[in-house]
Amino acid sequence: MLAAAASGDIFASPSARQVESAIKSVPSDVGTILVITNYTGDCLHFGLASAKANAEGYQKGPVTVIVCGDDVSIGKGDNGLVGRRGLAGQILVLKALGAAAESGLSFEKVIGLGNALRDQLVSIAATLDHCHVPGRSEHAQLNETTIEIGTGPHNEPGYKKISPVPSPEDLIKLLIQYLTDPSDPDRAYVTFNKDDEVAVCVNNFGGMSPLEIGALTDEFLNQLPSHIDPIRVYAGCLETSLNAPAFSLTICNLTATAKNAGLEVSKLLECLDAKTESAWEALAGSQTQRRPRKSQIVDSPLSYPPKLPEIKTLFVNPQILESSLRKACSNIVAAEPDLTKWDSIMGDGDCGETFAAGCSALVSALDRGLASSGSLLSLTSHIASITETRMGGTLGAILSIYFNALTAELARPPYEITAAPARACEVLMGHTMAREGHRTIMDVLIPATRALREKAGMREMVEAAMRGAEGTRTLTPLLGRATYVGGMEGKELPPDPGAWGAMEIIKGLWEGMGEGGGANGSA
Repeated sequence: MLAAAASGDIFASPSARQVESAIKSVPSDVGTILVITNYTGDCLHFGLASAKANAEGYQKGPVTVIVCGDDVSIGKGDNGLVGRRGLAGQILVLKALGAAAESGLSFEKVIGLGNALRDQLVSIAATLDHCHVPGRSEHAQLNETTIEIGTGPHNEPGYKKISPVPSPEDLIKLLIQYLTDPSDPDRAYVTFNKDDEVAVCVNNFGGMSPLEIGALTDEFLNQLPSHIDPIRVYAGCLETSLNAPAFSLTICNLTATAKNAGLEVSKLLECLDAKTESAWEALAGSQTQRRPRKSQIVDSPLSYPPKLPEIKTLFVNPQILESSLRKACSNIVAAEPDLTKWDSIMGDGDCGETFAAGCSALVSALDRGLASSGSLLSLTSHIASITETRMGGTLGAILSIYFNALTAELARPPYEITAAPARACEVLMGHTMAREGHRTIMDVLIPATRALREKAGMREMVEAAMRGAEGTRTLTPLLGRATYVGGMEGKELPPDPGAWGAMEIIKGLWEGMGEGGGANGSA
């Protein structure tokens, strides 16, 4: 990478004296290259330092400046005097030149590579808000309905504001258009031909989470034009702007760079892949052997329910069945905010969303006619598949085991609908240490299925489920993430969200039976 770096105050260029100190700290008999981004202060101070170094001769080799500008947001018609602003594309120039110099490439060749690489970069940024500069009480702000594109790394306003905020897919589509549209005479700085090899960067300005940057990178790669297939992908904090919730996208034509620099693409890749003693490895990883993108991501195939026996006693009124299931799903949708809130207090906050995801998939299956046959075996088998493929985490695993066991127990003679749920619960207990009194979903499943087996009535099952869910408010967590939460002693706890969600489903099934017009209290 670099031999030295000169830093100024926040969002300000270092002074010429600071730059001179950096130059003197790394003496060279061959030459020194100052790589900067295209901002007035940088150009003036680094230019002055370069001129003084050459005039005073304290470096045996010449000192030269490469000015990098890669922003495409402001078109050619509006930046004729100053040129393009510098964004994160500069990092590729720093990396390539540092490795090229280390490899023994001549001073002139390294300068030629820097100029060639600089000219084959296009970048654009987007921000959700401006950063907070330490010591300043006032800072620019964007409201939550506005996003700014064409922003720079120094907290300056962008080229354009968009409101309402577009979807991530639409935003990436717009930014890619700015970067790659050959028909835009104002922004077509770099041409990308079909066989050109390219590198891309997704830069985190500092305030985006790794998850968000990962999602943006995925969307960027998915939407790139078909003739642009990156052979190197760099994502993370390349060039930051304190805590700005912003990012930039960069595309570099490596083929054109190598050609204009008089090098082979393999040499340029060698420079980009060269190991450093910096954070570069955390962003670049090892990409010397890259597989096609389609082979990097493997979708987990949906497991389709097996063909099941047709058992007369396991068929019920299709209208009542569908009404019950839809009411149960409706209950979960209504309860989801509370489930999420309660799980955020005692867990990781995903319980409500997990329940809702499963119910959403079930409603879609109902829309396709899942309940039309009235087959309970078909239903429980399909729900088992949904819990396995659509519901993650501990809750998804618990429910997947339960519904797979329920399907098996229902299909076992003597085909007892009221006893099978309790037997399935016993199977589930063989896979988890959770029991009644542990403040988990089992505080509802165990007593509810037991009541159904002993009383053979849905009303008793619902009452047991409600008692169990309500009772979790006074229980101490003994399993799961809630056991790690301190400072809750003596405080009123919310109910366990897993238990409450299970209760809402059981209650909804019963309520839906009444709405279906076929059952008031018995299964």
